[in-house]
Amino acid sequence: MVEILEVGNITNGSITMVDDRTGFSLWVDFIEREFIGTRLKEMIANEVIDGATSNPSIFANAITTSVAYKEQLEQLDGKSAKEKYEALAVADIKAAARELRVCYDSGFEGYVSIEVDPFLSNDTEGTIEEGIRLFNEIGEPNVMIKVPATEAGYEAMRALMSRGISVNATLIFSPEQAVKTVEAMKKGIKEFQQFDEGRVEGVVSIFVSRFDRKLDPQLEKLGIEKSQTGIMNAAKIYNIVRSFKEPSIKPLFASTGVKEEQGLPKDYYITSLCAKHSINTAPIETIEAYEASGKRGELALPIEESLLESYFTKLSESGIDMEQVYSELMAEGLRAFEEAFAKMLQTLE
Repeated sequence: MVEILEVGNITNGSITMVDDRTGFSLWVDFIEREFIGTRLKEMIANEVIDGATSNPSIFANAITTSVAYKEQLEQLDGKSAKEKYEALAVADIKAAARELRVCYDSGFEGYVSIEVDPFLSNDTEGTIEEGIRLFNEIGEPNVMIKVPATEAGYEAMRALMSRGISVNATLIFSPEQAVKTVEAMKKGIKEFQQFDEGRVEGVVSIFVSRFDRKLDPQLEKLGIEKSQTGIMNAAKIYNIVRSFKEPSIKPLFASTGVKEEQGLPKDYYITSLCAKHSINTAPIETIEAYEASGKRGELALPIEESLLESYFTKLSESGIDMEQVYSELMAEGLRAFEEAFAKMLQTLE
């Protein structure tokens, strides 16, 4: 079993920055302009969340459906579609970062993330350049630049963190991706610490529910219990990340919302993955279900390595190639973000 590093209960005024029973924290996986100054502020004040994440799909939905962006878009008339998008996104992330400074200034989390252009996923230099530019334009220290865990992305993560820019490594499905991510982050942190005593942190975003949506129909035919693969894989990667014993790098469980057709409790992927020194970023309704469940403080991880190995051996013996699953999910994830981003830019032209 992986050694668990205890996380203290850090407070700032009346705000508790981490669940003192679990060392586990929630981030909200949602950004929208009106939400930032209202509900997000309330969730922070009520000690529900201490961070936020965004991705191209979330921004695409917000910008194309909310009237809150109309006035700024009128002011951006004549700009390119990507310039318009970045102006809107930078304004939102800056506002969210300012709301979350009460958490960040306490010394614990308080980050909001923004992803680089998904079409840069195989372009190291392009990712570094855009990550630095976005970070500087936002101008807030508690911003994480989101970088996909591709071969090009690992070097970009190192380079950004070596400059003191915190990173959210996204679209992590496989243990191999997690190892390469943490190795790159540790190098970046070490390089930064050679010339600066400031704060730079990373999160390893482990995607969860997509495994079950992909494999459950097949598992049902094989007589294998459904809705377990995402949790088992996430637990395995959690153990790997924690084994590096780097307190500035945390496992973050992402893709933790539940689809209606899955027939699972809305907070299934939170309660099943509650672990010390970890984060779960989830949609608002998922967080609400968890808050109402009364299960805060009930740890579910870590899971013994022997149990994890037994589970994946069973899948392999049943004809499921996890390496192929990892590859397919990564390709599907990149494609989904690219399509959402492209569609959004079309609406802004």
